Order: sequence, then structure tokens, then C-alpha cells
Amino acid sequence: MVTQVTSLSRNGMSDWVVQRVTAVILSVYTVVLVGFVALNPDLQFQAWRDLFSSTWMQVLTLLALLSTCAHAWIGMWTIGTDYLRPHLQGEGANSLRFVYQIGCAVILVIYLIWGIKILWGS
Repeated sequence: MVTQVTSLSRNGMSDWVVQRVTAVILSVYTVVLVGFVALNPDLQFQAWRDLFSSTWMQVLTLLALLSTCAHAWIGMWTIGTDYLRPHLQGEGANSLRFVYQIGCAVILVIYLIWGIKILWGS
């Protein structure tokens, strides 16, 4: 049995639900952005800045950022556990899987911190 110490949740069903919820949030965010661009054909920087200065858009962007990180982690964790298996690649696969998961986690944390800094920074 595979232990899910680094999984986002305790079981596959919860991960599946998290991926579906995050996909809906990302879809809503995409529709809002595409709708804004479509409704403003002569879009200028000031209108774009005003949009992202509003609290509701900052909150929606933060939700999209968190959703992207959660969605990506589940996907990368699944790829790591499916393709980096000890019986397929020898005993070194556990070390390789650990390095892969640490690398993915570091990249996602950097992405999250960078996104928050851009979003809420001055």
C-alpha cells in the first residue's frame, strides 16, 4: 500500500474533489478575465490597474493562485507516485520521488509567495 504522507488530503476521493473545486474556481477566474477584456476593447493600463486594485478582484486572484497551487500539487504528486515507483526503477526511486516532491513543493511555495507579493505588494 502506498502511504500518502505528502498527499494533499487523506484519500484519493478528497484529492479528486479538491481538483474539481479548484478547476471550477480557475474556470470562473478565466471567465471573469476574458469577460473584462471582451467588454473593454480599448483596454488601457489604468483600467487594468483599477480592476486589480479592487478588493473583490484581489480576493478572486488570491483564490485562483491558491487553487493553482493545490491543483498543481495534486497533479504532480500523482505523477510522482505513478511513475517514480521502487519496483520499476530500483531502490533509488524512493530518493528520486522525494527529491521530485521537494522540488515541486519548493517551486509551488516560491510561486505562491511571489504571486502574493505581486498581488498585495505596493
